[in-house]
Amino acid sequence: MTAFGSAGNHGSGPLTIGVLAGEASGDNLGAGMMRACKARNPDVRFIGVGGEAMQAEGLESLFDMDVLSVNGFREPILRFPELLGRLLELRRVMLAERPTAFVGVDFNVFNLLLERQLKKHGIPTIHYVSPSVYAWRRGRVKRIGRSADALLALYPFEAAFYSNTEVSVHFVGHPLADAIEPDAGNDSNREAARQRLGLASGRRVVALLPGSRGSELVNMLPVFLGAAEILAEEAPTSFVVPCPRAVLVPQLRQALDARTGLDVLVYEGDGREALTAADAALVKSGTSTLEAMMLRRPMVVSYRLGPLAAKVARMLIKTEFIALPNILAGRALVPELLQDDATPAALAENLLAELYKAEHEPEYLAEFQRLHAALRQDANEHAAEAVLDTIEEHDGRLP
Repeated sequence: MTAFGSAGNHGSGPLTIGVLAGEASGDNLGAGMMRACKARNPDVRFIGVGGEAMQAEGLESLFDMDVLSVNGFREPILRFPELLGRLLELRRVMLAERPTAFVGVDFNVFNLLLERQLKKHGIPTIHYVSPSVYAWRRGRVKRIGRSADALLALYPFEAAFYSNTEVSVHFVGHPLADAIEPDAGNDSNREAARQRLGLASGRRVVALLPGSRGSELVNMLPVFLGAAEILAEEAPTSFVVPCPRAVLVPQLRQALDARTGLDVLVYEGDGREALTAADAALVKSGTSTLEAMMLRRPMVVSYRLGPLAAKVARMLIKTEFIALPNILAGRALVPELLQDDATPAALAENLLAELYKAEHEPEYLAEFQRLHAALRQDANEHAAEAVLDTIEEHDGRLP
């Protein structure tokens, strides 16, 4: 393994690393990896595509990352000619530049196609973030093996899915686990978050995280607000709803107009402040469930799709659980209420039960702490180490 802190430049000139991220989460991951690589080799050069975070770390971005942004099923089809043109453009540039290695950060379909082309031409390829092969479309494992020489995995259980491929899997941990300190959810931080949000002290606070897409608000927000009404009847409760995208604020406001009896605060920003301020949370399945776990917040996880999408999902999904805390624990650590099971009454009842467990069963939140610690691996450092190891294995150059 490449030693941490190794310096100097062995071989012919500085390293050039190609890197591509197609969305904000990947931009942040890529930036952290780049920062750690530069700490080992200040002369490393990065070329590719990324957003503000990666460009701040020195990425020579060939075009705006937003050009690659697509949503849903229909938009990628409509924009296929444009996206194919961008893919071919990147292939031409990378083959002309011949970077020492290429790192595709998430953005799976696009990056895996590009990686496969570059690998065919002898450029070492690294894919950062395993697709959710544990949940659905496990046939993708073979395609990833054909595209990537190395895979950087966020979760410890992911390596097993690649045991029959030639891809080298490195568990690097989750940057979110590094960013959230073990005591981030303590009482003083909770009170400080409430003051910042203007929430009253001494009252129960529940965070509602229905998602960051308009379709998720349509499917999730009504049942979350229905549950909120039940919880407010049981005890005085304030509710806080983060809105990560300003464009969704009018949709949120319209939904709240019909719930005049609720004490609800909506703010523009991500969910961490809401979860820090809260005693418990109703959370759409996704990364926010990890944040709630790392802040030691009792939660109920839910997800609802439209009828057709739900039918397709039932045919494709192969995992017993959808909530990341449950997948990590290998058991039903937190309640999951999906589709027709996600009624307001069921959500409220289960959340009250989780609040009781948190108060009377110390091992419940202790398991949250254990899972947090397992993911807290200094991901940026390990990602950089894995990238440099892959380069060394392929051409003998040390950073």
